[in-house]
Amino acid sequence: MPVQAHPTRRKTRWSTQPPRPSAGPHAQPYRRRRPETTTLHHIVREHLETYLALAHEADPMGDGVPDFVEEEFRSYLRCGILAHGFARARCSSCGYDFLVAFSCKGRGVCPSCNAKRMAQTAAHLVDHVFPHVPVRQFVLSVPKRLRPFLHHRPRTAGAVLHILLRALRATLREACPTAPVGASFGAVSFLHRFGSSLNPHFHFHLCVVDGLIEALEDDTDPSSTDPNTRLRFHEATALTPQLLEGLQQTVRKRVLRHFRRHGLLEPHEAEDMLSWNHGGGFSLNASVRIEATDRTGLERLIRYCARPPFALERLHLVGNRSDQILYVLPGPDLAGRTALRLSALEFLDRLAKILPPPRLHRHRYHGIFAPNAPLRPLITARAQEENALAAQFPGPGLPIPTTPSASPPKSEAPRPQPPDTTPPRPSKWAALLARIYEVFPLICPTCQTPLTFIAFLTDPEPITQILAHIGEPTSPPLLHPARGPPQTELDMGPAGGEPEEAAQGSFPDDLDQTPQFDPAEPEPVPEDDFDQTWGA
Repeated sequence: MPVQAHPTRRKTRWSTQPPRPSAGPHAQPYRRRRPETTTLHHIVREHLETYLALAHEADPMGDGVPDFVEEEFRSYLRCGILAHGFARARCSSCGYDFLVAFSCKGRGVCPSCNAKRMAQTAAHLVDHVFPHVPVRQFVLSVPKRLRPFLHHRPRTAGAVLHILLRALRATLREACPTAPVGASFGAVSFLHRFGSSLNPHFHFHLCVVDGLIEALEDDTDPSSTDPNTRLRFHEATALTPQLLEGLQQTVRKRVLRHFRRHGLLEPHEAEDMLSWNHGGGFSLNASVRIEATDRTGLERLIRYCARPPFALERLHLVGNRSDQILYVLPGPDLAGRTALRLSALEFLDRLAKILPPPRLHRHRYHGIFAPNAPLRPLITARAQEENALAAQFPGPGLPIPTTPSASPPKSEAPRPQPPDTTPPRPSKWAALLARIYEVFPLICPTCQTPLTFIAFLTDPEPITQILAHIGEPTSPPLLHPARGPPQTELDMGPAGGEPEEAAQGSFPDDLDQTPQFDPAEPEPVPEDDFDQTWGA
């Protein structure tokens, strides 16, 4: 496929939106989410046991469904349900109580936990990692012939990612003619295992600094976190479509060579794929670019890269039946469909195939953002300093200077505080909700006093007493047992029973199997009698 590149154009969908009015404590009260009322919860609790039983029956010698997939679904059914435990927040002034249900912290099924992780990742990268420099998104897709290997072999997926990063680093060096040899690039990669239509589609999203960054030669300690240490940013002004086309061809050749060397492709198959037209199934898109001053657009882009595999608002029931599902697609697919009509078991099977396995990172850091990179402390300190100055002086951002300049005196720029290494506290959950929805939940709606967590309840007895007192359900929603295939209607008796009698269950001994004809009588002569002899 042709490479798309517009070095000086930025897509409208990632541009900064008009600022919304700031939501104060009196704007709107926080309402606890109720996952048991959503369409997804209704589908999972009614059909999960049936799906697991059928999967085990289809593969009796194996596990049927992987353990982590079953645990993801069962954890989601407990997420946000007060009957499984909660935290209790209380107002010290008026005694107002507020209950916060525990979350499952899942990585694929729960929409709430997925949205929280998406927003938390974007907030961390924007506030503490990316400095005020232009950022470009690179999206790499491979042919369908190679995607199953990436989906089931994490090492192969990592090898393809490193091939892309090495080629991308060389391309950026060529696109930055003023950058010295010691300049480094920075990138954060996101590994997607899903497509827009609930299909397995392994591809890569990369948020890359659109240029190279170097520490000046007069800086004796590159690993110092002093904000007065000077950096020089070299923008990739020569990143042309021809360079990106060459980058795609390089990645294509090296990936096919890696597959051939490791026995995943036969030599003649790799040679044949190299001769395919239109990129041979490889697609590299680099058309999205975020300017240095557009921090809101950068956060929206990272949220898109860290998005969950499906959207809850696109999921609908057909005729209020949980076994018929309509999933609205974000756009028409190759067949022209705008929605998928699936059964509940098909939907659960599709969702199970795109869940990320455990102990695999959803996003990774490369270049100057890598954990052991010498410039990482300096880059992160610079990003926090620029964000602090941008908050004090609204307006244009403070990009890293492209030319060396005199270091400002220490009195003008305060030294940034060391990063907070304490474990997350419940207040961070409230701050994240305030950042997403502009509603701070830990504020008393009566006296506007901050609430304080006073207890975490996990014992069934006090949980039942408190929920019964406030009128909440004391037991979780019912999980439906596994159901067998639908039974055919059977006639009861020689003359046939009534519909309600046929619907009632009966044992095989109660069935009247008397034939409706006399076996002693000869077979009836067919109405159409014709001569079947062979005529010469």
